[in-house]
Amino acid sequence: MAHSPTPTRPPSRKGLFLPYILLAVLVTAWSLGWFYIRHRAATEMDAWLAREAADGRNWTCADRSITGYPFRIELRCASLAFDRSDSRFTLGPVTAVVQVYQPRQGILEVGGPFHVEQGDLTADATWTSLEGSFHGASDGFVRASLVANDAKGSVRGAGADPIDFDTGHLEFHARPTPGRFASEGAVDTSLRVNRIRLPLADAALGNVDPADLALDATVNRATALGTGTVARELEDWRAAGGSLDLALLSLAKGDRRLQAKGRLDLDAQHRPQGQLDLRAAGVEALVGQVMGQRFGAEKGALIGSLVGQLMGRRTTPSAEAGVAASADDALKPLPPLRLGDGRVTLGPFPIPGVQLPPLY
Repeated sequence: MAHSPTPTRPPSRKGLFLPYILLAVLVTAWSLGWFYIRHRAATEMDAWLAREAADGRNWTCADRSITGYPFRIELRCASLAFDRSDSRFTLGPVTAVVQVYQPRQGILEVGGPFHVEQGDLTADATWTSLEGSFHGASDGFVRASLVANDAKGSVRGAGADPIDFDTGHLEFHARPTPGRFASEGAVDTSLRVNRIRLPLADAALGNVDPADLALDATVNRATALGTGTVARELEDWRAAGGSLDLALLSLAKGDRRLQAKGRLDLDAQHRPQGQLDLRAAGVEALVGQVMGQRFGAEKGALIGSLVGQLMGRRTTPSAEAGVAASADDALKPLPPLRLGDGRVTLGPFPIPGVQLPPLY
């Protein structure tokens, strides 16, 4: 008898659906993980706010929300307020963002206006944009930055004229000092501010041009600073041997330029003390303007001229070698600026009308 062929089963189609099933499982697991992280973030934030309140520091995040699914955790506050016994401030909208896969790196966006009260001092400021970033590490941090554009505002004290300011661009960066952070708590900082306008300084210096400021400094014992009151934190920092090493302080205002480097700290009466080595261009006008406030414009101009002639006799190594002078070579050395016992002296001459009060 002839045998009929054995019927074969059609190929299974389950393999076609397997990638979609795995993708659905992955999406579900990721979603559950994201919502768990979101819940942990909210729980940790509530616990931190409770600890801060127990220490007398009260934070208020209006209309708080946590979004950012699927790859970010995004915290939003319609406004942010802070209050403690010695100070308080308010901010506009605040947004903090971290990536789920990089939880130690965060980005911060802050809107104005800003209002702060510290004792008898109050200040207000606005800006077009203000952003910050933070790169953390298991033993501290890698880098922190702050960038602001078109910041302007005013600082007022009891019985004093307001100090108005206007800046074009501001950048601040901080990082642990290599080889010194773990042992000495040292932090390197860098500040750049372009197109500063200070009407009060314009009147004192007789120059209305905008200024550019650069500051590179190391804050020694920076890890002694915390989030307590200003007086307590500064005293802890002073007691720990805190100091400020200025690698560069540069101010350019029109044809007048000033550079300084040195070391500053706080004395037992909580006043700044130390010494700065100065170099300047436009020395005659600068010294004449300062001395004119004490001795009169005519005598001040004469002193400025004499100082300029004296400094002009000093030559730099590059000039002696016949090398073309750079912008820094045009700066002339000045007598050191000393801060001590609440006074400020330029060489042997006290600067008139300047007294250094305790910072706290």
